[in-house]
Amino acid sequence: MTRIVVVFHSGYGHTQRMAQAVAEGAGAELLAIDAEGNLPDAAWDALNAADAIVMGSPTYMGSVSWQFKKFADASSKAWFTQAWKDKVFAGFTNSASLNGDKLATLHALFTLAMQHGGVWVSTGMPPSNTKAAQRNDVNVLGSFAGAMAQTPADASVDEMPAGDLETARLFGRRVAEVAARFKG
Repeated sequence: MTRIVVVFHSGYGHTQRMAQAVAEGAGAELLAIDAEGNLPDAAWDALNAADAIVMGSPTYMGSVSWQFKKFADASSKAWFTQAWKDKVFAGFTNSASLNGDKLATLHALFTLAMQHGGVWVSTGMPPSNTKAAQRNDVNVLGSFAGAMAQTPADASVDEMPAGDLETARLFGRRVAEVAARFKG
């Protein structure tokens, strides 16, 4: 069986809801980075044992949250021993603005995965980019590098666009399929 973990930080609950959708699609374990940027020891053990690591952070000021960055810096312990080399990696993000510089956040996640010697998984989904496209279509934000969601700043977690959550779920499923091929 392929073991997949979703490690994420969520400031207001929207990224957590997205993480839940990714985990649902992937059959993954959720590992939440706390408000101080920490993970318990058992979460680090789960990351080391995983076949695939999906990382998620809200996009704040054009990058990952400081809590996620603290996690990334702490992952240098795994880097020193190459503990995550050849694992499958993927990433996702949410921001309040339609663009919100989410791609910069995905690039930060991608760079972290590459420094660990990982193999990155794209969304594998075409964008919904025709005149008939609606906000709740799958991959309406048109991301290939990782799953993206946009939630207005004054929207609750329950008001997240269904299409963004479905994109996250399908993305999780794709990560699981790719990870299974690599584990083969």
